Amino acid sequence: MTVSSSLAFALSAGLFLLQVVGALVALRAIRTARTPQGAVGWAIFLLAVPSLALPAYVIFGDVRYPGMVRKRKLSETTARGRRRPAAAGPRRETSEGERLRHGFEAIAEEMAVEGNAVELLAESEAVFRAVFAAIGAAHRRVVIETYILRDDGLGHALQELLLRKAGEGVRVCVLYDPFGSHGLHRDYLARMRAGGVEIVDFHARHRTRLLTTRRLNFRNHRKIAVIDGAVAFTGGYNWGDEYVGRDPRLGAWRDTSVRLEGPVAARLEALFAEDWHWATGEVLDLGRPAAAIEGGVSALALATGPADPREPGSLYFEHAITAARRRIWIASPYFAPDPGLMTALRVAVLRGVDVRVLMAGRRDHWLVWLAAFAFLDEMRGSGVAVHRWQGGFMHQKVLLVDDVAAAVGSHNLDARSCRLNFEASTVIFDEAFARRVEAMLEADFAAAPRHDRALSEEPPALRLAAPVARLFAPIL
Repeated sequence: MTVSSSLAFALSAGLFLLQVVGALVALRAIRTARTPQGAVGWAIFLLAVPSLALPAYVIFGDVRYPGMVRKRKLSETTARGRRRPAAAGPRRETSEGERLRHGFEAIAEEMAVEGNAVELLAESEAVFRAVFAAIGAAHRRVVIETYILRDDGLGHALQELLLRKAGEGVRVCVLYDPFGSHGLHRDYLARMRAGGVEIVDFHARHRTRLLTTRRLNFRNHRKIAVIDGAVAFTGGYNWGDEYVGRDPRLGAWRDTSVRLEGPVAARLEALFAEDWHWATGEVLDLGRPAAAIEGGVSALALATGPADPREPGSLYFEHAITAARRRIWIASPYFAPDPGLMTALRVAVLRGVDVRVLMAGRRDHWLVWLAAFAFLDEMRGSGVAVHRWQGGFMHQKVLLVDDVAAAVGSHNLDARSCRLNFEASTVIFDEAFARRVEAMLEADFAAAPRHDRALSEEPPALRLAAPVARLFAPIL
């Protein structure tokens, strides 16, 4: 056999083996895909172009693998000492507000807590001034969990403050997501650690060479800061200069956060403790929760993630939409809902509910921005009022249900947020707080034009790109 014929035979054998592996993985995809459309798509891709499809499936296709689920559940069980499970089974409701609250409690698998003070923060300057003041007053412990941590002006200001507090004997723990914080310099991390700040990559303990890229598909998108277990912040803000309007491409930043004081702060710290155990193996000693504040409001820390087979991120939105009787307003920068959520929005309109969505007008990520045009086109004529923010970049994640509850946190109205990311939002059950959120969103809707333009009226490039981008909606 000549050299050329040997090479040809080896190449043919390799291609045949690749095709066989592609077929076997296609069978797996058919068994495990969440939807029939996903099963068909992956099967065709794996059979037609296995050389490209196999690495893509390793990263994006296997949404939940048993090892990750087992280890994640272990962390949640180990660190859940201060979380009270919600009552199982049917409960008797005496009002619409109770029915709404019980549904959210069932999704969170824990009870709302009474006696919390809550402050709505909608301006970058007010948010970071409040966070820095709370950290500066810390005596025992500061924990911060963030998707984005940058080595820039805001990131350095945080670094200086945390180093000062660590030098004062305060324990400082920071969790960051390696994908969101991909540009974070080693020198930044080294200086923090040398100064006594415990700063950890969320996936560091579970990363292997084989699964490094694969695990990056499961991102920690939570934004939590808790000081001394008594004061907490959560919302859409990360730690980077763009969040204070210093990115000229994105312009002014529109976001929302809440400052919480009382027992719910301990619940948010318990969520951090679960993630800290996952990342480090350490069980944090959090001490006693803060006392209830007289006259305070009822609040629920609701966390979701890819280790839960119920997909509680989707349930979070579906429950809010289906429970609404008068109004459901949603602020989310991205609009890429799955078919179930789109149906729920349409049905809510048919029930006479005022359904409004506030989304970003400018783009920060090309694919999800393009895909939104295809989703918006499908929603045209449904009665769902979609407004696109034009005054810079809109990044807030807010829900308002009727006049009884509002939520602020990290959940986006897209499939990634609902299924693949670790997210956390706080649901506040209080009419006075709901009125403050109503006034805030009313002003936002008034400043954001309603989007009624058909996709067929957009420029040719956009008409072609939007449907293609939509194909990637499950992983955007």
